[in-house]
Amino acid sequence: MSRKQHDHLSSRELLARIGLNNEHTNHLLDDDPLDDLTGDLGAALRDRYQLFQQPHNFAVGDLVTWKPGLKNRRLPRYANPAIVVEVLQTPVLDCENDSASTYFREPLNLVLGMFYEEGAIRGEFLTWHYDSRRFQLWTEK
Repeated sequence: MSRKQHDHLSSRELLARIGLNNEHTNHLLDDDPLDDLTGDLGAALRDRYQLFQQPHNFAVGDLVTWKPGLKNRRLPRYANPAIVVEVLQTPVLDCENDSASTYFREPLNLVLGMFYEEGAIRGEFLTWHYDSRRFQLWTEK
């Protein structure tokens, strides 16, 4: 689509195109992929651990999404892409002080960009740091 065609979109139309409509709720586990936990819990834990340990070599410009069942932050939503802005050679450790937090000393080695979904800055492109072990390459379905 040419730049000229984008110039004619209203803010509401642009937000709808990128999936930021008012009907969507923003729960941590939207489209929860944990339905597979009805059987053998031990096997499910082993499978999830294997997925967590499966490495990906991301590059700037790659589109990524959460691996199933490994989402630990509100954004991006499951199945929505984020773009790799930077891959850090030395991870930044989350400075959460409570060892009971899921973020305690989490190695944040991936900077992702995405559209913010709420409030006055809704639709703005922002970046956050993430643990790359929780992501996979995004494929359009």
